[in-house]
Amino acid sequence: MTRADDRTDAGTDVATDAGTGSAATEVPARAPAEVPAGPLLLGVRHHGPGSARAVAAALDAGRPKAVLVEGPPEADALVALAADEEMRPPVALLAHAVDDPGRAAFWPMAEFSPEWVAIRWALAHGAEVRFIDLPATHTLAAADPTWGDGEGEGDGEGCEGPDGRAGLRVDPLAELAAAAGYDDPERWWEDSFELRGTTDPFAPFEAVAEAMGALREAYGHGGHARDPVREAYMRIQLRAARKQYGDDVAVVCGAWHVPALRRTGTATADRALLRGLPKVKTAMTWVPWTHRRLARRSGYGAGIESPGWYAHLFTAPDRPVVRWLTKVAGLLRDEDLAVSSAHVIEAVRLADSLAVLRGRPRPGLDETTDAVRAVMGDGSDVPLGLIHDRLVVGDVLGTVPDGAPAVPLQRDLERLQRSLRLKPEARERDLELDLRKDNDATRSRLLHRLRLLGVDWGEPVAGRGSTGTFRESWRLRWRPELHVQVAEAGVWGTTVEAAATARAQARAGGAGDLATVTALAEQCLLAGLTDALPAVLRALADRAALDADVSHLAQALPALARALRYGDVRATDTAALAEVAAGLAERICVGLPPACVGLDADAAAEMRARLDSVHAAIALLPTGPVASEDPAEGMAEDPAEGTGGSTGGSTEGSGEDRRSEGRRAPGAPGDGIVGRWVGVLGRLAVRERVPGVVRGRAARLLLDEGRLADDEAARLMGLALSPAAPPADAAAWIEGFVGGASGGGLLLVHDERLLGLVDGWLSGVPDDAFTGVLPLLRRTFASFEPGVRRTLGELAARGPATTGPRRPAAGPPGFADALDERRADAVLPLLHLILGTEVPA
Repeated sequence: MTRADDRTDAGTDVATDAGTGSAATEVPARAPAEVPAGPLLLGVRHHGPGSARAVAAALDAGRPKAVLVEGPPEADALVALAADEEMRPPVALLAHAVDDPGRAAFWPMAEFSPEWVAIRWALAHGAEVRFIDLPATHTLAAADPTWGDGEGEGDGEGCEGPDGRAGLRVDPLAELAAAAGYDDPERWWEDSFELRGTTDPFAPFEAVAEAMGALREAYGHGGHARDPVREAYMRIQLRAARKQYGDDVAVVCGAWHVPALRRTGTATADRALLRGLPKVKTAMTWVPWTHRRLARRSGYGAGIESPGWYAHLFTAPDRPVVRWLTKVAGLLRDEDLAVSSAHVIEAVRLADSLAVLRGRPRPGLDETTDAVRAVMGDGSDVPLGLIHDRLVVGDVLGTVPDGAPAVPLQRDLERLQRSLRLKPEARERDLELDLRKDNDATRSRLLHRLRLLGVDWGEPVAGRGSTGTFRESWRLRWRPELHVQVAEAGVWGTTVEAAATARAQARAGGAGDLATVTALAEQCLLAGLTDALPAVLRALADRAALDADVSHLAQALPALARALRYGDVRATDTAALAEVAAGLAERICVGLPPACVGLDADAAAEMRARLDSVHAAIALLPTGPVASEDPAEGMAEDPAEGTGGSTGGSTEGSGEDRRSEGRRAPGAPGDGIVGRWVGVLGRLAVRERVPGVVRGRAARLLLDEGRLADDEAARLMGLALSPAAPPADAAAWIEGFVGGASGGGLLLVHDERLLGLVDGWLSGVPDDAFTGVLPLLRRTFASFEPGVRRTLGELAARGPATTGPRRPAAGPPGFADALDERRADAVLPLLHLILGTEVPA
């Protein structure tokens, strides 16, 4: 959870005029520094490096025996882990409801966070550390655990300004910046705090507390309605610490709260504010955090625009601008950009000059960015995006020790990450897996199991290399909120495999439609969840038996076909799944032709997509014996349709020709469900009541598979584009046949048969009908890429290579009718060399 004042609490490096809010030029140094009376109230800006340096200096000067830090008191038991060598910020305290792990909140800390500096100082000097903010048990029980960490867009209760009008939430940092004449609060903060210093460790805190007191007097709680409750609990804890340690106590909290902690009041009144608050049982731990999450301005972010720059300002021992520009030069050189030491020198000089011209005490991020653009980028903004991503924000990921509390599922995940050498990283990276290797196959199963649990550490992406089923490509990026997702998934089991199995079984029982169950079956096979498959397959068989909608069946079949293919790659027994898939395919073959009748344009376009997906899926299914595989027989099986009857009569006599020239090559699938599917496509291609886009697509699929002769395809095209056909239906047919925007143009370019068919039909259109056909063709061909249209125009202008009727090719386009044995023999020596076999004498 981000504190509501993460972006609004002013920092503590210079004095500020309480009356006007304008920044003073420099706080006069006290020599020696005098420790103020009473407890040290160190008001800070969360995640401000200037505040962090000031806190360290004040604690060194004051030497308190107890340090009270704004944060949930449930973390007191975890504070000792901050001294562990394996604890490296950025980190965050994570609290979540035990019964509802998804209800969680974070308290992030970076190396430059004042709270982190105070904790580390106290642990190093033997002082007691306590957290004094409202307990997480109340925070998580609230309706909004993040407590409305918006930027004042009216998402919370308003406040009344000094003029008596109701306003939005007050941003103290913006108010002080505006009073100083700045329109950018971040720039004012840098000028007044980050780029200046003072020798008096206490004066900045006193001045900022005075300024915040004036703002609180004018705006009250500033629109943060829960702040009075939080501050009441803080005062109670401060009283308890003073009772034990006297005034030898330091409080590190947002500067916005300091006036409330100084206010005198009774413990009874404070307890009254806390009475009746809702509670929920919580658990808390440390989790890694990232600079990128610190830069987010909503949700669990902290709203720091440049965490990488702030970390540099905090850690650079001297000459921060020189060291920063050296980092920039190193990054650009790593990206093969020509940057030399001379560029660094000139960039430093330019940044210094810009700071003087702009009246800034030292060069800030704006000056260094402008210098990089002018000197190292030759005036281009292109390198600035890389610099902002890698340096200004950065991909730093913190670490926590193994001793930090965690749910059992998190422990098992960490064990698997170590054994599989899958280190969580904040930077996005691609991972290529070869499923033939045991380690890669186990990695794949882990990532798929996490996705099934809702832990989206990895996302499958299209591979840039081989498209074989034995390869997978993933894009990985670890985000802090994944810890919450892991904790939430812990209710399903103590190990990743057990939790994913239980989750899959529960989803199978509650799935409401067939597509959901088929997708779940595919996930189980990819994740290797053999124990979950029986329950999923039972649910799949039940849903498939009850679902009579052919569209739903067609939507489910591709996922099953993919599951069968992946199961083969992973050596998984998929016999039961294959049986269900075969049953679905049979029902689709029976029900699809009637379902394609009488569709409107939108439904026809959707059915065309279903046709493509089912066609690809059936090609992956096992084949079996079938009575007929000839589409012409399917075309003749529908005597009720006039077109079907005429088609059957015209194709019967040429059946042998089609068998010799239109059939697949020997060994191609032609039996079982494949043959029945071919018959379905044949019937769809000739039914007049089937929408044109579906008829055209069915004809195209048959042609691509070698199941339809060129002459028959040309005849179907002539019927579809005849003058008697409605123009819209004719246009839909040609779109379905050519492919429209789905790559049909390229197919025309590379497939001489298709181009010849279209060209031959177009050449035969009578002059009086050409004008009516032209808009239809223009609409179809306009969806092609410009380069494809240009190539088709060149091919059409060149004309056919020979005159006269086109002779159907006996083989695929580009291949001769017979094998050229002399050219084939020339390859044999190379094949023997590759295979390591002996060349026969």
